[in-house]
Amino acid sequence: MAVRKGLGRGLDAMISETASKPKNTVKKESVSVKKKETESDDKKSVFTVKMTQIEPNRQQPRKQFDEDSLLELAESIKQFGVLQPLLVQKKDDYYEIIAGERRWRASKLAGIKEVPVIVKDFTDQEAVEISLIENIQRENLNPIEEAMAYKRLMEEFHLKQDTIAERVSKSRTAVTNSMRLLKLDERVQQMLIDEMLSTGHARALLAIEDKNAQHAAAVKVFDEKLSVRETEKLVKELLNPVSKKEEKTEDSAQDLIYQKLEEKIKGIIGSKVAIHRKNKDKGRIEIEYYSQEELERIVELLESIR
Repeated sequence: MAVRKGLGRGLDAMISETASKPKNTVKKESVSVKKKETESDDKKSVFTVKMTQIEPNRQQPRKQFDEDSLLELAESIKQFGVLQPLLVQKKDDYYEIIAGERRWRASKLAGIKEVPVIVKDFTDQEAVEISLIENIQRENLNPIEEAMAYKRLMEEFHLKQDTIAERVSKSRTAVTNSMRLLKLDERVQQMLIDEMLSTGHARALLAIEDKNAQHAAAVKVFDEKLSVRETEKLVKELLNPVSKKEEKTEDSAQDLIYQKLEEKIKGIIGSKVAIHRKNKDKGRIEIEYYSQEELERIVELLESIR
């Protein structure tokens, strides 16, 4: 199985660690396995197994599969077959998928009757780790699925964040930030799953503790197509609202300042002047004139200043 270099221990490393473990022997007649080949560096055996004898792992991190992507893979499988074996383990009278559920689903769509598999024995923890690593390698997990997988490794198998980070070749901060997403309101989590929000938007919304307010802000972000920076600004405004009284006081003070500036410019130019503000730093100055001669006088005055 191809593994991207540098990703934690990698799938090959984890699989080879179990090579010395005894494999369950297939005893029931209802399961028929045909040996296909035994060519690989660590002499892992590849078998062909009937599709009806394989079931997905209910505990695997990935819960959603893109239908268009599956159809594309199914078309490829129809032409070339399943090029990479599924990794499975024996469970009573069936085989449970540890890695390769997407290939299995696409094979079903393609009408394939048998698929190549590698049969190994894994602990529950190893099964979760392998599924997590495979999906992260292919960037198949949505942010919530990834966070849930980390949470399970911590709570069920008592792994520390440093250990998890090492296994998946990510920084401890990345793992921590991923798990923080589980504090989001469930409705906001679903928006993240549905790609209505990015992880950057979601992290900004975490600062809003009230769930209803958080969801309302998320909807506003989506509806108005706000950037992450704009979302951060929105959150800041929601958490630190300026009272109407403060706004009115501030506006009055600004009006007084601009009135004085208008009078000062009027005294220099000798004609009525109005300053129009757009925001704190921008605006325009309007100078009135009442005759051609007055306009020429104002122009000459401005030229003399230059």
